[in-house]
Amino acid sequence: MTTDSAGRIRWGILGTGGIAASFARDLQLVDDAEVVAVGSRSDESASGFAGRFDVPRAYGSYEKLVEDSDVDVVYVATPQTAHAANVRLALEAGKPVLCEKPFTVTGTEARDVVELARERGVFLMEAMWTRFLPHFRRIDQLLRSGVLGEITTVVADHGQAIPASGGHRLHDPALAGGALLDLGVYPVSLASYVLGRPAGVTAAGTLLPNGLDAQTSAVFTYEGGAHAVVTTTLGARTANRAVITGTAARLEVDDVWYAPTSFSLLRPGSSQPERFEHTRVGGGLRYQAVEVGRLLRAGATESDIMPLDETVAIMETLDEIRRQIGLRFLGE
Repeated sequence: MTTDSAGRIRWGILGTGGIAASFARDLQLVDDAEVVAVGSRSDESASGFAGRFDVPRAYGSYEKLVEDSDVDVVYVATPQTAHAANVRLALEAGKPVLCEKPFTVTGTEARDVVELARERGVFLMEAMWTRFLPHFRRIDQLLRSGVLGEITTVVADHGQAIPASGGHRLHDPALAGGALLDLGVYPVSLASYVLGRPAGVTAAGTLLPNGLDAQTSAVFTYEGGAHAVVTTTLGARTANRAVITGTAARLEVDDVWYAPTSFSLLRPGSSQPERFEHTRVGGGLRYQAVEVGRLLRAGATESDIMPLDETVAIMETLDEIRRQIGLRFLGE
């Protein structure tokens, strides 16, 4: 791959919303990376974003950004209904892609763009930033060490108070809103991370008058007998904690479990938990960018921390939850 004369990875950002701004802000903390271009559906939006984050080039179309030869990798930060088309656009231009979660709206969309990336031999990764955070890399080490014993349960929630009166995008059917895809993808991904693809899914949901889900819960079962319980809601800020329990110990991840935070390892018979503290610097999005840079320099086309086959499996699990609770999006 190419870089600038200083060896920095040059990012182009598709989209100018809140997550794009957070990513651009965190990328300023990465020494060997920079944002060189931003693309939006309007010149005004792109120029405004570029001015805020000192981005040298602003494009009023997505096509112009992916055609920029100085862009090494594209971060897709558009609404989820546009992810599949935007990822395809970048891949067809030969650009590596980091795509925001939810990766797509459906499992079929996810499988299609993954197949395209593999056909073209171009890097693609879901931006499930949680997996790259320091506390989760430590959790990964503990899971691999076997200190928890055999995993029996994973319990995680993600709830935020997002009223319909505010005009938030999660209340917009045209943007595939609701709790499940945008918030619920986090606990579903955690269950996948720890236990893999479930053998069985049992879900329940509460739908709003506009057809979107206000709250959804699911129980996953696995071949070895383990269970995962995941809950998500737009109606209230929940505890936002995660607990991974094994036969020998359990991990309790603090609020907010999917963002930079700390956790405890508790062993039966021990009077004091082992604490793993984390000092937060920035919003936490930079860690995934650092990993993308490492992978691109190594010539990799996907991540072993967030594999593409797992991304597809997560989207297909979300499909099954939606089927069971009757959550359908426009055009389905």
